Amino acid sequence: MQGLPRNAAQVLRRLAGGSASPWELIDSQDGTLKEFCRVLELLQELGLVRWSGSRLELTEAGREEAERCGAGMPEFRCTCCDGRGYAVQKKELVERFTALLEGRPLPVEEYDQGYIAPGDVLLRAGFMLERGDVAGKRILLIGDDDMLGVALALTALPERVLALDADPRVVEFINSVAEAEGLGVSAQRYDVRKPLPDELAGSFDVFVTDPVETLPGITLFLSRGAEALRGRGCAAYFGLTTLEAGAEKWHRIQRMLLDMGFVITDIRRRFSVYPCEDTNFFRYQEKLRVVKVLGSRCDHDWFWSSFLRLEAVEEPAPQVVGETELGEELYHDEECWATPE
Repeated sequence: MQGLPRNAAQVLRRLAGGSASPWELIDSQDGTLKEFCRVLELLQELGLVRWSGSRLELTEAGREEAERCGAGMPEFRCTCCDGRGYAVQKKELVERFTALLEGRPLPVEEYDQGYIAPGDVLLRAGFMLERGDVAGKRILLIGDDDMLGVALALTALPERVLALDADPRVVEFINSVAEAEGLGVSAQRYDVRKPLPDELAGSFDVFVTDPVETLPGITLFLSRGAEALRGRGCAAYFGLTTLEAGAEKWHRIQRMLLDMGFVITDIRRRFSVYPCEDTNFFRYQEKLRVVKVLGSRCDHDWFWSSFLRLEAVEEPAPQVVGETELGEELYHDEECWATPE
């Protein structure tokens, strides 16, 4: 069938392996949540897909189209590491880190919080270590409900780890864990809309953030991090999805990164998952637009994020300096379907 969107073909190939809930299909395609919902409607209108209870399945015409889209080809993704290229080799490391997170604050809507799986936090720390951005480094985290700062401190390799977070509960929890376990990490409260404290500017070798996925929000978070870096050769990491950031937004982000003096050295696709559990942001999922449109509650780990590494090839040039008055546009745009309304 001519003219099918690329993510429609991806959905058909996934359904060729059997019926699936819409949440299971999200991870099989590259579109934003908005584009995904439109594709489901299109496939039903074309008679290629139908509902079977709460699950979707191919029609006879859909099976024929799926074959033309490459269904039946062998699976190429590594099943050992779930296609990520990295795996935590020591189970006891995950167990220790998970135990340290016991009693962590639950995500709240006010700060648009949500955390990745503990094992995935360790994968991020391991990837940073491999890239040479942990040992002897001064690392700043802007927002850290994932507790990556704690994971980095567990290595005992960084010179300094500081987490900035707007939520006083997160700050208190990180500091209490650090004190109880003797870890080299500290946290302080910070609203990203406020100027970066003078004593932090130009003081770090690496910054890490998981920004909101609006253009104003990403620009603001990355600008604060850029201002904190010492200069050329410093590194930055941030998470970004294709679910709330389409190709045009990625294009504008890449242009902004170039203007700030950074080059993208790595994109680890589908590197971190936000577990679908009641202690995560799914506890208020009825306020997510994608849940309202699909009309069913989440039953699968579908919110995956890529992990990007940047390197400063010029003196970092933040796009935002000083205080900003961003309001609702900090958190919401037409693609933010997994952000609480």
